[in-house]
Amino acid sequence: MIANVLTVAGSDSGGGAGIQADLKTMLALGVHGMSVITAVTAQNSLGVQGAWELPVEAVRAQYRSVVDDIGVQAIKTGMLASAELVETVAELIAGTDVPAVIDPVGVSKHGDSLLAASALDSVRTKLLPVATVATPNLDEVAQLTGVHVEAEDDLRRAAAAVLAYGPRWVVVKGGHLAGDAVDLLTDGSEEHWLRAPRHDNRHTHGTGCTLASAIASHLAKGLPVPEAVAAAKEYVTGAIAAGFALGGGIGPVDHGWALTRGTTAR
Repeated sequence: MIANVLTVAGSDSGGGAGIQADLKTMLALGVHGMSVITAVTAQNSLGVQGAWELPVEAVRAQYRSVVDDIGVQAIKTGMLASAELVETVAELIAGTDVPAVIDPVGVSKHGDSLLAASALDSVRTKLLPVATVATPNLDEVAQLTGVHVEAEDDLRRAAAAVLAYGPRWVVVKGGHLAGDAVDLLTDGSEEHWLRAPRHDNRHTHGTGCTLASAIASHLAKGLPVPEAVAAAKEYVTGAIAAGFALGGGIGPVDHGWALTRGTTAR
């Protein structure tokens, strides 16, 4: 039977990130993707021109509609916009006994804010504690913990600072560092260093959403966290390599790279 995965995130009208990226990833990895839309953005390859969050009642209703009837095997969160939405989603996830991948989205690829400053404390105290895996990038680590990563040696300290807020595992994404694309996955006792060659491709819109959705998809299929994250990293690396130009700015990764090349994404 196919596994069901739920994304709770914002919509990207340009199709490269957010709900759209999540659902494409889930399709590519062989799970049934479902969505709770938290916000609508006017967004393209150049940036975010506008964002409108949905009422809490609409978010709660979407969640209950899907979970109570269809059921889920894993949940992934993305853009949650406000403290009220963060707290509502954290409460809903806490009441659903499945793995949760929390992507603490703070800013877009273009530097546009996607989370109110007033919501940061709610992310720390409400959302991160319900995470099976948290997937912050270096900017989000700095925003949430004050730890600034300048080199690979700093990743361990960054991971410890995020784990202090309560997620079971954290993947600190080191993609903004020089050299190979290296991420650190740890639960505070065991460590997994995930490395991939850096591709000379500027079209990387949606990488964070895609990684978190891939992890959730693999967890829904029953993989343990280290294997799910390693498989997700492999999928995202291929998607980045196949990224393509779209519009006048930063294009998206290719979520269907394995399908269009006649290979199988794990």
